[in-house]
Amino acid sequence: MMPGKITLRAALLILLAAALAPQRISARERAVEPSFKYAGGTTMLPEGCKGKLEIESAAMIFECPEGSVTIPYASVRLMQYRHDLSRKVRKMKLKWKVKPQVVVPVFGGNQNRYFTILYKGENKGRTEALVLEVSPDSMRPYLAELDLKIGQRVEVEGYEHYD
Repeated sequence: MMPGKITLRAALLILLAAALAPQRISARERAVEPSFKYAGGTTMLPEGCKGKLEIESAAMIFECPEGSVTIPYASVRLMQYRHDLSRKVRKMKLKWKVKPQVVVPVFGGNQNRYFTILYKGENKGRTEALVLEVSPDSMRPYLAELDLKIGQRVEVEGYEHYD
């Protein structure tokens, strides 16, 4: 091989790298987009507020432009990821600031998309709730991490596959 000449293999590798570079950038941009939406709860946030859920060492934090909710892991009583609110949650006498308007579509209604967290609030130990709407693809990475950090399982509706 003469110096300064590019082999066919090297040229193909350069073309492949150039073709994949824009996909990496767009994947990074998508990861920045808020994937959680406030669907309801006992805290005063506007319904539909889009934000992110951060898993810290001692607490999870939902942040959107209009405010945030911090939930210490030690205060978590129940976590569910379902296509609706469970009967158990609906029957509780919670002081909703924003009551979740959960609508189950006729077609594709079995897709989980509501992450509900019940926790003991700082105000007289009253049970508080946070309901976030999130797609299965966005929720999947959080499931195992939450199980480990909190020491209890997220109850996931059984008919979806999270492989």
